[in-house]
Amino acid sequence: MWTFTSPTRGSLTLEELSDDILAQVNRYPQDKFRLIIGTDSQVKMHAQTVTFVSAVIMHHVGKGARYYIHREQQRHMYSLRQRMFTEASYSLQVGGMLSEQLGQRGVHWSVEVHLDVGEKGATKQLIREIVSWIEANGYEARIKPDSFGASKVADRYTKR
Repeated sequence: MWTFTSPTRGSLTLEELSDDILAQVNRYPQDKFRLIIGTDSQVKMHAQTVTFVSAVIMHHVGKGARYYIHREQQRHMYSLRQRMFTEASYSLQVGGMLSEQLGQRGVHWSVEVHLDVGEKGATKQLIREIVSWIEANGYEARIKPDSFGASKVADRYTKR
């Protein structure tokens, strides 16, 4: 069972997270919102594990955001490629589950998936493959420097 933590709301199930998102949007029906999902990972060499953090961000455009995180640990992955694809996989899983929850409530939003890959650095050769995978699943893909959901929000919680 997936649980999420919000600095504002505490620990939430996926259903409670969906309710909280809808309550925010219903409070300001005339405003613009963006639903963003991003995942980042951090290798912990001493423990031979990788911490994955997925962030769900409800961006109230021009007025801030509320976010929710889900954290998991896995055995150490030695391949950067495997880690980047696992990050994307977590984002796709969360996006699918959240879209299903919202769809059951009659809400269908486009979802942005923020990827921790960019034109600079070791991940640049993975961009086309990962972005194509995300877009083939019906989501908008963003890479660095426009992928703050992964590179800022989720990243902040991988180090804990």
